[in-house]
Order: sequence, then structure tokens, then C-alpha cells
Amino acid sequence: MAKAMTKSQLVAALADEMGSDKKTAGGALDAVCALITREVAAGGSVTLPGVGKIYCRERPERTVRNPATGESFTKEADKVVKMTIAKALKDSVNG
Repeated sequence: MAKAMTKSQLVAALADEMGSDKKTAGGALDAVCALITREVAAGGSVTLPGVGKIYCRERPERTVRNPATGESFTKEADKVVKMTIAKALKDSVNG
């Protein structure tokens, strides 16, 4: 399995793809991340063409079990961020 790409490696690759410097690419990456965070936190979703859809889903209150002690307790309702991967990305990885 390949190592995960770090932010600095991603910025360098993005700068190369854009044909610009790392500072501009880093600013663009930060702006996109901030925009996605703001939209998903507000309850919306963001679709990245060819990559997938990022959205927030609400989970209802539920009973869970502590695996260490076996004790059951009720966990409050919460929200979780999900991502659905685009078919194009799945196909490029598998084929």
C-alpha cells in the first residue's frame, strides 16, 4: 500500500499541475478546504466532479456498548461527515 500524500506534497503537486508557485497552490487548497468545511457544517453537501460527494448525516440516539466493560449506555444523537466516492474514481482504481 502506498504512503499517504502529505499536505506539502499535495501543494507541490497542485502547483506543478497549475503551473504556478507553491504559495498560490497552498492558498487555493486552503480556500477549497474552508469552503467545503463551511458548506458541510451548514448542512449542505459538496460534489467534487470525478471524486465524490461530501455531506453531513444525522445519526439518531442509540444504545451502544463499551467493549472493555460490556456496559451498555445511550449515546446522544450526533452528526457525522460522510463521503460517497464517484464511479469514475472507483473505476480508475479498479481498472
